[in-house]
Amino acid sequence: MLHKFTFTAPLSVCGFALIAQTYKPAVFTDAKRLEKIEATFPIIDQIYKDYAEKNHFPGLVYGIVIDGKLRRTGSFGYTNLDTKTAARASSDFRIASMTKSFTAMAILKLRDEGKLKLDDPASKYIPEMKGLKYLTSDASEITIRNLLTHSAGFPEDNPWGDRQLADSDQQLLDLYKKGISFSNNPGLGYEYSNLAFATLGYIIKKVSGKTYEQYISDNILKPLGMVHTYWEYTKVPAAQLAHGYRWLDNKWVEQPLLHDGSYGAMGGMITTIEDFSKYMAIHLGAWPPRGGAEIYPVKRSSIREMQYPWDVSFLSPNATLSNNQICPTVSAYGYGLGWMKDCENRVYIGHSGGLPGFGSQWRILPEYGIGVVAFANLTYANAGAANKIVLDTLLALAGIKPRVLPASAILNQRKNELIKLLPNWENAKSTPIFADNFWLDYFPEKLKTDAVAAFSKAGKIVSVDDLVAENQLRGYFLMHGENSTIKIAFTLTPEMPAMIQYYHLDLIK
Repeated sequence: MLHKFTFTAPLSVCGFALIAQTYKPAVFTDAKRLEKIEATFPIIDQIYKDYAEKNHFPGLVYGIVIDGKLRRTGSFGYTNLDTKTAARASSDFRIASMTKSFTAMAILKLRDEGKLKLDDPASKYIPEMKGLKYLTSDASEITIRNLLTHSAGFPEDNPWGDRQLADSDQQLLDLYKKGISFSNNPGLGYEYSNLAFATLGYIIKKVSGKTYEQYISDNILKPLGMVHTYWEYTKVPAAQLAHGYRWLDNKWVEQPLLHDGSYGAMGGMITTIEDFSKYMAIHLGAWPPRGGAEIYPVKRSSIREMQYPWDVSFLSPNATLSNNQICPTVSAYGYGLGWMKDCENRVYIGHSGGLPGFGSQWRILPEYGIGVVAFANLTYANAGAANKIVLDTLLALAGIKPRVLPASAILNQRKNELIKLLPNWENAKSTPIFADNFWLDYFPEKLKTDAVAAFSKAGKIVSVDDLVAENQLRGYFLMHGENSTIKIAFTLTPEMPAMIQYYHLDLIK
């Protein structure tokens, strides 16, 4: 076959030294975590190679980001079949709807600067929307938040929206003047809309005084050092530009590249793996919440807000892992980002992209500090399927665990105070660590009876684990006896200082 496959490792994120040096991930207890992840790279390289060949990708590029650094890149095939230009991590691919989160980030930056509110009606910035006829007379008006979360009531518009990429601003306004066909009333359901993000692009222009392309470039791309990212394909150096193809009748057919326009805010960005990894790094770097200087183009809290599951979209009870193990998932949409939680409580953030000639996807696991991204130059290439296999494989083989949330001082204090009372609960009612509800909901003799029985079965306590913090006011700890283990869970109140309001003891083994 005429393709070739290359990879590099590791590769630091060019132009990203400030973020890479400043970002310190939360507590990862496995000292050899990075080593374990890197040991999976040869297998991951093969997964991408096999997937690209099986699915007739002319070219594929991918990257693995760990703790803010691009640790591995790989490439397969060609970005231009006529000239046999090899695909590389520095090749520029159109990433389609992966663009949407940049548009959302720009909206949040304008919000943070006090220039708009997410619950503003969109018609405040686009008067042509004031005359829209909703499905019923009691419908609420479309807000900016509706546009961000695909809840504006517009119908799902793939593939129609893909073909509007080069439309002018005036064509977008004329569409609203003529009237919109609604599938739902605003705020009453999720339905994916490219029109919504084209509309957000125009709002950016009205509020900032710059085109969405210029505003995003000035305020997000340039600060991140994304200097090889473009909107208009004619501005990309010819040797860097990926051409798009379809697989028809057992051969590749080149697709015409689409010019930039009003709908570019939903899917027009052209970028490289090396550039895009810098953007992934700030989405990983927004976690965990912490003090310290803000060093990203937008506040860390705004990045986390983008990632929040604002609009639930799907429940997939029969979803499977790559090994065919059933693992139900729930999916939602944030602001320009997809959100998913699986049966193992792992949260994935990212977005796919597809246009005639291209398919792409990125996905991060914020609590694991890792992410993957892949671009292909085949129409609607399912890069997300390859990324899913890769992440499933990486997690299974490396055996890495999510970061540990350090327990707050008050949680540790209450833990130690509880231990002193166990198992007899002697003089517990006079101990000032319990909330005013506690002795109405729990009874001293019952607490003592249950604890004494559990400690008797457990035998002599030989060790007590560190407290596992579920949040800053709730957690549990294990007390290991010679025969079995006791689990103590408790929750604190919102008072200052926080008091114990809930308590539970289990003999777990």
